[in-house]
Amino acid sequence: MTMENLNLPGGPLSGVVAAAVEYMVDAGQRSVLFLDIMRQRGDQYREHVAQTAPHVLQYAAELIIDGRKLDEPVNYALVRIIPPKGVEIDLERRPFIVVDPRAGHGPGIGGFKADSEIGVAMKAGHPCYFIGFLPEPMPGQTIERIARAEALFIEKVISLHPKADGKPCVIGNCQAGWAVMILASLRPELFGPLIIAGAPLAYWAGVHGKYPMRYSGGLLGGSWLTALASDLGAGKFDGAWLVQNFENQNPSNTLWTKQYNVYSKVDTEADRYLDFERWWGGHVNLNAEEIQFIVDELFIGNNLAAGKIEMSDGQKVDLRNIRSPIVVFCSKGDNVTPPQQALDWILDCYADVNEIRAYGQTIVYTVHESIGHLGIFVSGGVAKKEHAEFSSNIDLIDILPPGLYEATFEAKGEETTSSDLVVGQWVMRCEARTLDDIRAMGGNSPEDERRFAAAKRVSEMNLAAYRKFVQPWIKKMVTPQMAETMRNLHPLRLQYEVLSSQNPWMGAVKTAADEIEEKRKPVAEDNPFLAFQEQMSKQIVHVLDSWRDAQEALSETIFLNVYGSPALQAAVGIDPNWESSRKREMSAEHRTMLEKRIAELKSRVGEGGLREAAIRGLLYIGSARGMVDERSIEALRRIRRDAGGSRLTLPEFKMLVREQFFMLLLDQQGALAAIPKMLPEDVAQRLAAVAMIREVLSASGEITGERASRLRRIAALFGVEAGEGTSNITPFDPKAKAS
Repeated sequence: MTMENLNLPGGPLSGVVAAAVEYMVDAGQRSVLFLDIMRQRGDQYREHVAQTAPHVLQYAAELIIDGRKLDEPVNYALVRIIPPKGVEIDLERRPFIVVDPRAGHGPGIGGFKADSEIGVAMKAGHPCYFIGFLPEPMPGQTIERIARAEALFIEKVISLHPKADGKPCVIGNCQAGWAVMILASLRPELFGPLIIAGAPLAYWAGVHGKYPMRYSGGLLGGSWLTALASDLGAGKFDGAWLVQNFENQNPSNTLWTKQYNVYSKVDTEADRYLDFERWWGGHVNLNAEEIQFIVDELFIGNNLAAGKIEMSDGQKVDLRNIRSPIVVFCSKGDNVTPPQQALDWILDCYADVNEIRAYGQTIVYTVHESIGHLGIFVSGGVAKKEHAEFSSNIDLIDILPPGLYEATFEAKGEETTSSDLVVGQWVMRCEARTLDDIRAMGGNSPEDERRFAAAKRVSEMNLAAYRKFVQPWIKKMVTPQMAETMRNLHPLRLQYEVLSSQNPWMGAVKTAADEIEEKRKPVAEDNPFLAFQEQMSKQIVHVLDSWRDAQEALSETIFLNVYGSPALQAAVGIDPNWESSRKREMSAEHRTMLEKRIAELKSRVGEGGLREAAIRGLLYIGSARGMVDERSIEALRRIRRDAGGSRLTLPEFKMLVREQFFMLLLDQQGALAAIPKMLPEDVAQRLAAVAMIREVLSASGEITGERASRLRRIAALFGVEAGEGTSNITPFDPKAKAS
């Protein structure tokens, strides 16, 4: 190789030099533009926190109740979401209420995008309301006081929709999920279906080698640090620490990927990044009493699923008191609320599926394969699929017979049977499950339960010692002014402030960025130096992920060995044979009520007419498949809509379905044998009823196997042939009764 070769056009190094020059120009421009985006982020942060009620809702809203003006003031508010132009709302459909999570970051995540929980609910025609919060808590505000305020909010929504076809569907994301569950157990009469997304309810649950966040409380010695942080905040806990804790779970994204993604796609990524950062950087405060309750009762104490939380009036929080269907949405990719923490409360509350039914409870869960914790709330893909399907089919969920189900989704295509009965782009099915399906996801051994119980005892002891020997001194030393200064110096806040326009050096960055915008020359996608840049980024991510994995493995090893020590467990009073109760006893009051209800249903098994007989037959046949398909429910809905005479309201229809289901469950043969006595003499009406049953069952596919056999049996009980009455028959009259 000679210098002459290098300088000749087309020489062997000329292409490399040109590529290098092109890449360096592009990299320099991207660096300046990236810094300018950081400047915009800082300015946006300053503007956001200066607002009285900052939020990231993408919808106009009308204030209904300001919680600060209640007799027991809280920093929460109820607003009505004003539908955007072109969105039609049916005021007789059940309203949706999205409760915003208050976990350190700003409000508004449920309506962060057009394709959001609020957006898909309005698209389905439901009126929507939002319960959000302000950055500063009110004096004396507690978790219990917030629950009472939210009950008032829901009562108000109910009063605004007296003709609605059901109680409000309430969506609780993350922290709001467990808050909604607490309130629904205390005030079950207020709620329609509950959608609980990414909400930890069984805080000790998990599997070895994954989800190490559950060890944090034990590794830090318990909740005394929470009390210390609140005391250093002069009675307020800085939510930035919660956000910091979340970011520590994924250092490669926090330290590199999030920023690199903006740098590498600086021409297209700015708006999306700034929108997210506006919410993520809007840190809020909690009162010391609020965060202490959360950490002691929930994260370390694990008292929610165990039914050990008690309100000031003596009322205990028992999740078995909830009477509304509960939809639990979780993901295997969520390291904050893994499937075990989202679902194992079911194992804590119920011995088996029959006990779930004995409490009249319907639980539907779905497990996403990969989406992360925040993606459950902010991903447009999730909103268009899972949230859209839940919103469109909320009535299906509300009338499901009691039990445990898993919601599955299948893309609608040209081959989809009865595709006109599918509301959205996915076919939703609710498939019957047992508690063994939840256990199969993995969970704690008795030894693990004892470890967490030991960590709980250590936390209680350390907190008591801190409160006695240290807390009085801290409270005397810290003034509100000192606390505010420390909050402003938090690293998460400083990263915004330092790169904002308040920094005089950033003015030069803005000027340079404006000039670059006019002369921007992006590098070619096939540039070899760009490929090298991408490879280096992957190496950095790999190193940071490896470091995280090593830290997580070490933390798990330390936790398991320290709190698994027989000496420590004995010292804090943990019985070596102690096991966490998975078999909570049914209360005597509930057992008495249940026995009375069973006797009542058995005595009424022969009551009713054609409508009751048809629903009983439909449930009997459908149970052979062990699942409910949205197409079958939509077919039934259309038949009800087109039927002559008066229609049952949704609550009345739900009660009818449940009663017939329980009659079959208690005495299937007796319930079937009673059908002929319930039928009218009019053969046409009986033919129409069998036609309706066939139509509903065939909506989701061909009737074969056991279902076909059961259909023939029901048809014989109706006194017709199974193949009769499939055409030219008027839908049966829902008012028809046996003469």
